[in-house]
Formats: sequence, C-alpha cells, structure tokens
Amino acid sequence: MSHPGVAAPVRTYHPGMTVPSETLRLAADFPAATHEQWQRLALGVLRKAGLAGEDAPAEAVEELLVRRGYDELALAPLHTADDPTPLPGPPGLFPYTRGGRATGAVVAGWDVRQRHADPDPKATGEAVRADLENGATSLWLVLGDGGVPVTGLPAALDGVYLDLAGVVLDAGAAAVEAVPAWYALLAERGVPAAKARGNLGVDPLGWRARTGQRWDGPADEWARRCAADSPGLRAMTVDATAYHDAGGSDAQELGCALATGVAYLRELTGAGLAVPAAFGQLEFRYAATADQFATIAKLRAGRRLWARVAQVCGAPEAGAQRQHAVTSTAMMTARDPWVNMLRTTLACFAAGVGGADAVTVQPFDTCLGLPDGFARRIARNTQSLLLEEAHVGRVADPAGGSWYVERYTEELARAAWAWFTEIERAGGMAAALGSGLVADRLAATWQRRAENLAHRRDPLTGVSEFPSLEERLPVRTPAPPAPAGGLPRHRYAQAYEALRDRADAHATATGARPTVFLATLGPAAVHNARAGFAANLFAAGGIATARPPVGEDDPARLAAEFTASDATVACLCSSDRTYAQAVEPVARALAEAGAVRVWLAGPPADQPGVDGYLYAGCDAVAVLETTLRDLGVA
Repeated sequence: MSHPGVAAPVRTYHPGMTVPSETLRLAADFPAATHEQWQRLALGVLRKAGLAGEDAPAEAVEELLVRRGYDELALAPLHTADDPTPLPGPPGLFPYTRGGRATGAVVAGWDVRQRHADPDPKATGEAVRADLENGATSLWLVLGDGGVPVTGLPAALDGVYLDLAGVVLDAGAAAVEAVPAWYALLAERGVPAAKARGNLGVDPLGWRARTGQRWDGPADEWARRCAADSPGLRAMTVDATAYHDAGGSDAQELGCALATGVAYLRELTGAGLAVPAAFGQLEFRYAATADQFATIAKLRAGRRLWARVAQVCGAPEAGAQRQHAVTSTAMMTARDPWVNMLRTTLACFAAGVGGADAVTVQPFDTCLGLPDGFARRIARNTQSLLLEEAHVGRVADPAGGSWYVERYTEELARAAWAWFTEIERAGGMAAALGSGLVADRLAATWQRRAENLAHRRDPLTGVSEFPSLEERLPVRTPAPPAPAGGLPRHRYAQAYEALRDRADAHATATGARPTVFLATLGPAAVHNARAGFAANLFAAGGIATARPPVGEDDPARLAAEFTASDATVACLCSSDRTYAQAVEPVARALAEAGAVRVWLAGPPADQPGVDGYLYAGCDAVAVLETTLRDLGVA
C-alpha cells in the first residue's frame, strides 16, 4: 500500500497475464445513467433551441428527434439493448445476416471489380491490363450497346489470364452472341471452363426494367452448363441498381431484387436444376451510397431476406447471397466532380463493412464521359487503401452487435419483404413491370426525393451547397449512350446541373454571367451571414452576385449601385431588425431603378415591396428557375 506523498508502485502487465478486475472499474464509480435521464437532458436542449415547448413531456423527445427516410422507417435518436431485434446469427451461417462466409473478407479481402465500357476494344484492353496489374481482381465488361462490341471481346481481354481473373459480362440483349463468344475465347486460349470465374451476366428482367424490351435467350441452358462444368461461373445477375437509379428507396431496391431472384429460381428449377444449384447461379448487384449506415443495413438485410427465401424453398444452406456492390450512379455529379471521390470512398467503406463479396468503385468523372487513366487509378486505389491501409476487411461484420445497425437491418428487411410480397401478389416481377406497378411506386419515391433535393433537405456538396462558379471541368471523351426505354435514370444533381448549364450557356453567348444584386444593409457583421447564404444559393444555379460598398444604406445610392451592376434582380440582405426599418424604401428604390424582382434573405414575412424570400428550406430550384427567367436566361 502506498502512503500519502509516496508514488504508488508501477505494475507491468504482459500478454497472457490476467489483469485484476479492480483495475478495470472504468465508470463503475459513477451511478448508471437511465433512459429517463437522457430524455430530460435532451428535452432541455430542444427547448433551448426552440424545437420543443415548455409543456412538452420528456417522453416526446424520441418523436421530436426521430428521422424518417424514404421507406418511412423510424430511425430513433437513441438505441439500446432493449430494442427488440432477432439474433443475427454468426457469420457464415443461416440467416447469413452477418455474411455468407464465416471469415467474411478477413482472409483475402473483397473482390475489387472494375467496370469497363469503352467501345474501343484496344483502349479497353489497355485499361483492363492496367487495372489488373494495379490492384483489381476481377473485371466487369459491358458488351453490345453502350459498351465493347461483342466482336471486340478477344482484343479487350488480350493478355488477361482468364483462369486467374474473374470476368463478369454485362451484355443485355447481346448476351445471345456474347456468351458463346466468351466460351469460344476460353477454348481458344486453352482455358478449361472449370477454371473460369465470374458471371455470364444474364438478367432478362433487369434488361426489361432498363429498356422496356423483352429478352428470351437460353438462360436456363447456360445455367445448367455453368452448374455442370464451371463451378466458378454463375449464369445470372440480379441487377437491382436499375430500381435505385429510377429513384427507388432501399426497401424498394431490395424488394425488386428479391422478386427478380425468385422469378429466376422458378425458371431455373423449372428447367431441371435442383434448388441448391439454382441458388448457386445467382449474384445480386446493389447500389452503395454515401449514406454509409443505410448501405450497411441494406446489404445485411438483403442477405437475411434471401436466406428466408432459401428456407421457404427447403434449402436454407443454399441461402448465402453473393453480393456485388456498386457505388451509386444516382449520387454522382458532373459539377465539382472531385467531390465524387469522397462520396465513393464512403460508399466503398460501407459496402466493405456491410459484407459485399465484390465492390466496384465508379471513377469520379463518370458523369463527364469515359474515365481517363487517372480517374480509374483513383477508383481502384480507393479500394486498395481501404483494404490494405485501413484494414476494413480484417473484421467480419464489424457493424454486427450495434443496436442501431441491427434495428435498422431488421426494419429495412421487413419493409422490403412487404414490397416483395406485394409484387408477388401482382403476379411476380414480370407482371409488375408490365402493369406499371413498379414504375409508379418508384416514381412516387423519386418525387419525394426530388422535393427534398429542391429544398436542400438532401444537400449536394459542390452542387446545391458550396458550388464554385470558377470551376474548370475536366474534358472527357463522350461515353456511348446506355440503352434506354424502360425505367427512367435519375441523378440527384440533375435539376441543379441543368440550371448551371443554362447559366453557363448564357455566359458563353453574351460574355457576362447572369447576376443578382445583393442589397446589403448595415455593417458586415449584420448582413454578412444572409448575404453569404443568398450568394451560395444563387451560385447553385450558375448565377453570380454583386454587392455595394459595405455600410451603404441610402436607398438612392443603393439604386444607383444596382443600375451600375447591370442586374435586373435584387436581393435584400440584413438582420430582421434592419428589415423592420429599411425594407420599404430600399425595395421601392430598387423597383424604380428597374428591378423586376426583389428577394429578401430571411424567413417569410409580410414585407412591403418584396416579391419572395430566401431561407433555409425554401424551394431553391424554384427560386433559381424564377431568377434565371427574370434575368432573361432562356
């Protein structure tokens, strides 16, 4: 025992030595916190922020802080061990929520799969070899319309060891020519079909969803061949990204994937394949977004749902869903494309944590055309860094056991199962596509998403928030148009980028960028916050802003500055107190000077002479549409 004023002896512990429990008391000296205490403290913060009334009960705090996504799942602000969720089971065992393999990606990492769609077979071959030599472990090759001609397959895979590198074909209707060409190439190179790895990529319902066209190729024949002769090859892909790109929610994407997978199971078993063999012929492709927890929960829920299908089919041991995660096309932007590197890094991280078997990171310049070598390098190095330096693949299901993730997975699975059963009641996936049920449901979700994007409740960095009018976009070779005609393809940034394109075209044609005059009232400390807010909002539509000298409050001088700016639209920027005294004379002076519209940066109020208001949550797209029209931008 030590004495006052005498240092206590230092204890040294070594690996394998048992540490006395009293040395690990941690927070044991503090009373245990209760849920009721958290409610009272959180409610106090909400009251100070003006988000809860003084008479609000403590129990109301959860509802005040709950967040609801596009599937209307209630994401609570606090999750505890009391949240009812089923046991997810260990990795590698039914219900496979925690992964289809006991070791997850721990042993070899996930499959780094890069996509290639350059119609020039020679250029594709060079890019393919660069990828495989620098970290990629498999290839995703688009053939036919929107990709490499089927006749260019040998050149695109020139120098590739087909018994080592997995190849996933994506040929759509051209699969009728592409699959025989693939087998012919294997024979020509002397590679036994038993050693080939990858996927033939046959996806008739996915093709119909994207193009509206039916495809009736010998999918069952190819599946039987793969099952009999090529254990490393799968015949069919369930590509659910078509439903994500059409604006669908996570549960809708999962439900459509499940319904498609069940349709393929019926087809394959009807053609004579045993149930376990039919399950072994399918690979599922999902979109991974920068919402990392949503992506993690989606992949975990997808495995659990497919395991349930296998259980109902009497083959639970065959229910380990093989998943290919692709960074979302819908979230990618053409403006400020370098931010896409951050989005895809988050999405790739989430896909790895969520247990994807294969991951594709799209190059940051995807929306601008065919990616160059630098963009492809960054895409594959994103995966290499997460695997080799961040060690994301060293833990099996790292999100497992998180009360939040487990609850999210459970509720997402239930919502997806409800949508799946609705599709089944409608006659199955083919019938639901034909009747418009799927299209209508996805369109409704997209309308809600578009509304949130327009009001900037779903912000887009570099596009709807913090855009740069001085950016110089990289120039890329145009990409071949992807087959269309079915479900629409949306990108979250499309409305803002269309406005930017209009403003840029006007600037090129006239030599001057459309400009709004910011009538800043009072000293900088008074007006700067709202002036910055207004400038940021207008820049999202490609509109520049001009300001008078700081401290200029005289209506006549402000009107003269407005006239000198050549603007036809003005926006008042100051504090509420200043507005109460100065709005009417300044707005009148601006109107007399030729302002066709006077905005006010601040919450809506009955201000004389003001035509509209800019505030957090306003319809930014509508504001920008109106402003461009007022500025004479066609």
